[in-house]
Amino acid sequence: MSRTENVELTVLCLIHKNNEYLLQDRVKKDWKGFTLPGGHVESGESIVDAVIREMKEETGLTILNPKLCGLKQFPIISGEKQEGRYLVFLFIADEFMGEVVSSEEGAMHWVDKDDLSSVNIVNDLTELLQVMLDENLSEFQYVVDEDKWKVVLK
Repeated sequence: MSRTENVELTVLCLIHKNNEYLLQDRVKKDWKGFTLPGGHVESGESIVDAVIREMKEETGLTILNPKLCGLKQFPIISGEKQEGRYLVFLFIADEFMGEVVSSEEGAMHWVDKDDLSSVNIVNDLTELLQVMLDENLSEFQYVVDEDKWKVVLK
């Protein structure tokens, strides 16, 4: 059994102020709706540098002192075969500079956390925020069981 596998490294960041979260109204069909901004880690790039770069590209903000607060993972599946996994490093940031701008990925919006139920959030944002904000949790994992994707929080 090989101990190596194909892995795609990505980052997401919860930028917040007061009672509001900065969410992206994502337009891509694979994960459409209000979600956290993020993207891929470039070859040779540190994970922290990647989240800072991605936040600048997608939100216009320069985040300061991002804190790693969890990990999301899910299988990369082609046809019926698992070909590896995505590892998504989850960060939280409440220090930033600059002005919010939108990108081709989607429009950025400050959303009061009490109003999340009134916007079209992606289907796993609630569980994702739970992992990011609950100090007793650190992992969000999608497990495929008989062709059904289940969320497991640890």
